[in-house]
Amino acid sequence: MRRLAALAAATALALLVVILGKGEAKPAEAAAVVRSGDTVTVTGPKIALTHGIVQVRVTITGGRITDATALSLPHDNPHSWAGSSGAAVKLRAEVLAMQTGKIHMISGATYTSGGYIRSLQAALDAAGHN
Repeated sequence: MRRLAALAAATALALLVVILGKGEAKPAEAAAVVRSGDTVTVTGPKIALTHGIVQVRVTITGGRITDATALSLPHDNPHSWAGSSGAAVKLRAEVLAMQTGKIHMISGATYTSGGYIRSLQAALDAAGHN
């Protein structure tokens, strides 16, 4: 009887973890910072998503964001790749225009946008850029 109760509790806990964690982006590593004069290049952490990994590298020169590059995007199927690569172009443009990690999600690429923003923000935080 105790075994059955313990098994039921463990199963319920495992299901809860799966349900709450599905599609959620979680960083796999910290950001890597490289400084050279007034230029800081930071590679954000890899963010694991349902369809793949998102990772962003940002370059800041003289206190301005001069580049934001997606190093990795979800590509487990042609639909994921098309949506992710299209979203990355739009996200990069917004980062450069707004000069912040507080950018909008791209409709149709919500998970990719969320992963991009999380990796980007971790990179900006590591660079000390607000």
